[in-house]
Amino acid sequence: MQLTQVLSKDCTHSISDCQSKKRALEIISELAATQLGISEKEIFDSLFGREKLGSTGIGQGIAIPHGRIEDSYPPTAIFIRCEHPISFDSIDKQPVDLIFALLVPGDENKQYLKILAAVAEKLHNKQICKSLRQADSDDDIYQIITT
Repeated sequence: MQLTQVLSKDCTHSISDCQSKKRALEIISELAATQLGISEKEIFDSLFGREKLGSTGIGQGIAIPHGRIEDSYPPTAIFIRCEHPISFDSIDKQPVDLIFALLVPGDENKQYLKILAAVAEKLHNKQICKSLRQADSDDDIYQIITT
């Protein structure tokens, strides 16, 4: 699975004004709503509802929030790098600065698992994470995460 199939340059950003998990999910919802034409509230509610079940902060400064969208929309990813790490209730109790959010249609379980596997493999690489944290622009971030 190539991440370019679900992640666009328009949905890849370095964010300086993100102070909390809630704000990060709001930013992700804004970007996804623009990309998909779905209401921000619907996206936020899906992501926030999943977070209520347990944090998607997987450790080492990384979170992979995810939620379900209507079946008529394609799987869509948003990647943000927070310039200032935020509390995300991560498994290792460390703040998060790399957030890869995934929105998938309710009936897309196989594709969902393939995307998650590709993301996990990419973000498990410490050199890639270091490069993402040091990238100078949104374009650089996009190139690093998708190649």
